[in-house]
Amino acid sequence: MAVIHHTTLKPTKLELLTDWLPTRPWYRGGPDAPVLEKSGGFRLDDPEGEVGIEFIVATDTSSPERTAYLAPLTYRGAPLAGAEHALVGTMEHGVLGRRWVYDGCHDPVLVTEVLALIEGRAQAMAQSLSDTPDHEVTRSHSGAPLGAAGFPLAPTDDRDGTRIPVPQGGILHVHRVLTPVAENPPQPPRGALGHVATGWPGPDGTRLRAVLMTLNAA
Repeated sequence: MAVIHHTTLKPTKLELLTDWLPTRPWYRGGPDAPVLEKSGGFRLDDPEGEVGIEFIVATDTSSPERTAYLAPLTYRGAPLAGAEHALVGTMEHGVLGRRWVYDGCHDPVLVTEVLALIEGRAQAMAQSLSDTPDHEVTRSHSGAPLGAAGFPLAPTDDRDGTRIPVPQGGILHVHRVLTPVAENPPQPPRGALGHVATGWPGPDGTRLRAVLMTLNAA
């Protein structure tokens, strides 16, 4: 199980995302930098214990509409060869030292563990507590067994999010802009082969919920 260190980060995760989000095709903000707050998310464990895996729900509060973005990130102690284009930035961790932060959609460790989560072979973990499952994260899967992601990955970004081909011929659609739904728990779109969903606190004390990722046929 990953150990969560409550320590300093320079720059912070939100500072890295503030610079990075406006460079993405799915960013919905205007010309000014977003004003981000960390609304929620969860973690997955790397079985090898080398890579930190976190899914951050970051909300842009710069307009009344409050847009929630999903940022899957991986944290590594050394650069990931061949993934220079996916580097979000570097930061100094108060315990672990320099960490290279990547858009996790380009990191085979994150994608492999997402497929394991969808299939029910991995457990979502609390974002800020060590060794604590996050039972609000729901998932489903139907169809052929899923395997490990290869490298290099071939994600594509557009205004609707990120699509990642997976080994068995499906497409993992990462919903970068989150659309809250009324269902509790949120249900996958009709025809989907699998999904991941969770909730996060809304601005008025309510609980917002959305599908974060959908597994579709190719």
